[in-house]
Amino acid sequence: MGILIARIGSAFRSDGDDIGVRTLKALDAVASAEELDKVTEPLKRVVQGLPLGRLRDVLHGRPLGHPLHPALVQLPVGSWLSAAVLDLVPGSERAARLLVGVGVLTAAPAALTGWVDWAEQHEQQMRTGLLHAASMATAVGLYGASWVARSCGRHRLGRALGFAGLTAAGSGAAIGGHLAYRQAAGANKTEPVSHLVEPGWHVLGRVAEFTAGESARRMIGEVPVLVVREADGVFHVLADRCSHFSGSLSEGELTDGCVTCPWHGSVFRLSDGWNVGGPATAPQPRFSTRTDDDGNLQAWLPAAG
Repeated sequence: MGILIARIGSAFRSDGDDIGVRTLKALDAVASAEELDKVTEPLKRVVQGLPLGRLRDVLHGRPLGHPLHPALVQLPVGSWLSAAVLDLVPGSERAARLLVGVGVLTAAPAALTGWVDWAEQHEQQMRTGLLHAASMATAVGLYGASWVARSCGRHRLGRALGFAGLTAAGSGAAIGGHLAYRQAAGANKTEPVSHLVEPGWHVLGRVAEFTAGESARRMIGEVPVLVVREADGVFHVLADRCSHFSGSLSEGELTDGCVTCPWHGSVFRLSDGWNVGGPATAPQPRFSTRTDDDGNLQAWLPAAG
């Protein structure tokens, strides 16, 4: 851990860089710190072992079509920010104390959704996620202490702890933004497909090349696609890279008209690409198919262009 701290400190003290660049280099140092895997791996197994059943997909945000965690964090952060405003208004001690308590209570479900998402991420994202979680846990601890101080009539101390908690929460939010936008945690990895595929019909190969009940991988320009031929001759073509974290679906298992991603277990229906099982929150782009007069299988993405 001392080596990690030294590495982060060295990145933050880079000569010739402004504070923003130094901060980014420090966060990149965290993401590349393999020492943290001693912590992330056991935690990952614990979170994945929670008996959540179908609730796990809800916590991922599959019914919403995007991660639930960013929506739930608005509750504690909004409550704490409102409490900070009231702390500047004389006579608002009671309301500020209520909002601090609401923030602490609503931080629990927000944290649960975050941990469930975190356990299905890549190593670099999980390492950065630990720093995000530590910042938010610090914020919860400070706000919990603030609520206790306010309840005991020590409002000046409660306000000081509250502003310290808001600083920690703000830092955690910035790291969360780094995770979402720089490291693309939770983003739909198939969103660019419709912009990369040229409009029109594309030849994937001779119909006779494809064996019924088996996966095949073909390319449409620079976009890989999964091709599955049914026993009755019907073809299904989906974008091959999983919308969750770009796992190759052509290497996954075919069962009951669905394909399961080999990386994190997301399940997609072959007939329409719909994500019937998480952690993926977005479906796979589906291509229309036809056979030309020369016996070639062709595919077309309606949304292309």
